[in-house]
Amino acid sequence: MLIVQKYGGSSVADATCINRVAGRIVEMYRAGHRMVVVLSAQGDTTDDLLAKAREINPQPSKRELDMLLTTGEQQAVALMAMALHQLGAPAVSLNAVQVGIEATAQYGDARIQRIRPERIARVLEQNSIVIVAGFQGVNRYGDFTTLGRGASDTTAVALAAVLGADLCEVYTDVDGVYTADPRIVPTARKLNEISYDEMLELASMGAQVFHNRAVEMAKRHRVKLVLRSSKDFTKEGTEVKEGSTMEKLLFSGLAIDRDVARISVMGLLDRPGIAFHIFSLLATQQISVDIILQTAGAADGDAPGQAMDISFTVSRADLDATLNTLAANQQAIGFQSITHDITLAKLSIIGAGMATNAGVASAMFEALYECAVNINLISTSEIKITVLVDAEKVDTAARAIHDKFAKLMEE
Repeated sequence: MLIVQKYGGSSVADATCINRVAGRIVEMYRAGHRMVVVLSAQGDTTDDLLAKAREINPQPSKRELDMLLTTGEQQAVALMAMALHQLGAPAVSLNAVQVGIEATAQYGDARIQRIRPERIARVLEQNSIVIVAGFQGVNRYGDFTTLGRGASDTTAVALAAVLGADLCEVYTDVDGVYTADPRIVPTARKLNEISYDEMLELASMGAQVFHNRAVEMAKRHRVKLVLRSSKDFTKEGTEVKEGSTMEKLLFSGLAIDRDVARISVMGLLDRPGIAFHIFSLLATQQISVDIILQTAGAADGDAPGQAMDISFTVSRADLDATLNTLAANQQAIGFQSITHDITLAKLSIIGAGMATNAGVASAMFEALYECAVNINLISTSEIKITVLVDAEKVDTAARAIHDKFAKLMEE
């Protein structure tokens, strides 16, 4: 059985953690499994490297930043290989160049284009354990590029897909996927399984359990994906699969995203192509837009009834770039003013059963009303409802909604 495992930064934070994980890997190896292991950088290494870079240059080159950040994972894999050797197990550590992980040229947020698995295949044929640096690829210029924070998950799933692995296990400091963050919602419960679509929505909406691109890739290539605890290897975890029995439920999870900035472009002329003009400009700057709302604005004297406003959300890191891009194109777009708000958070409920159960939205809105939380924006899909609310009240809102749906599912 070929197994790909991924261990997060907290799982390999120090020598004790590395030796503990090494013991787990050797146990699986000696049980007869072929092992490919993907590691993140140890503990807070990536944050420490970012801090070091900004001590030297507050706005470092993205290329040089990627060159620096990829060293964190390379340290981790070399140390793990040494730990495995100490336990008497053959192991080889490899970085993205050696593995052949070809990625796009976008520094800081590259996408995997292709993996050439010949080197891994040779190492496995030699009955050795393969330890791979996550989070990194190599672009067409031969430069290291990073795949985005949390993207070691994506490295693991991509390797599982290209190698035809029987199982991809992601080990982290939680023991599975919960209906909400237990630190915020004490009544949250662990799910034994969840569908790819539900997990993708949870990951995209702020649940920091899986990297959203990892779930996307797992769904596309039908990778058997399981989230397990790195603290207790005996726990079963949560399996992400197609057509899980969770589709019978109204609600499978709740996610909070605090990395939100709302931008409103005011006084636009209501004419065809105006939204395309705005969002194509942002796309050229690699700015991702989430919730979008178009409303009729206040009519002015020159064009009664012809004004409109467009509001949307971006990550806070993209706020300045968004405002600057819009301001630089104000005349071409033709708007009167821009406002923004960084005091909001996104709260989303996800469940495959939403599409066939009436009253889901009303139950969510009732819970918000009962805890006196106002809704700023609303976005819906077949399996998701997202609202924008005051960031200071989002935890209260999450507990109220979770309790509301827990009661509904008991009835």
